[in-house]
Amino acid sequence: MTATDEMLTANKSFAAGFDKPGLPGPPSRGVAVVACMDARLDVYRVLGLGDGEAHVIRNAGGVVTDDVLRSLAVSQRKLSTREVVLLHHTKCGMATFTDDDFVAELESETGQKPTWAPGTFRDTEQDVRDSVAAVRSSPFLVHTDGVRGFVYDVDSGSLTEVA
Repeated sequence: MTATDEMLTANKSFAAGFDKPGLPGPPSRGVAVVACMDARLDVYRVLGLGDGEAHVIRNAGGVVTDDVLRSLAVSQRKLSTREVVLLHHTKCGMATFTDDDFVAELESETGQKPTWAPGTFRDTEQDVRDSVAAVRSSPFLVHTDGVRGFVYDVDSGSLTEVA
């Protein structure tokens, strides 16, 4: 049985006991979270979120890409969110290689250069600051005063706000 098959079996149990039909589309807390896709980071538990309370946007590194800004614009303009939480973490894989090396690896193996930037970084806290600045400077977002950035410690479970 594959991991996907196991998840489909788990979904049958979940659906059999499903008790939350009719949740509204707009998140009840009015917040969107941009986080790394790292499997050690359970965004809902870390932030004490329940079903229907927040939009959660995840990618490698929690990088603020054009697609993240697109999702945040939809979240704010069409689904009433007003706050943005940016969530990076310690020991991130995106800090272990460089954009140039990864692009060269991909180009060498495929014969094509990706159209996107990997978004690696060396300093997690500085990357959070850069991410906050990118969100705040987007002309497509209407609520940029409630943007805050944090680093999650994967060994202690604690959050540290980045000023």
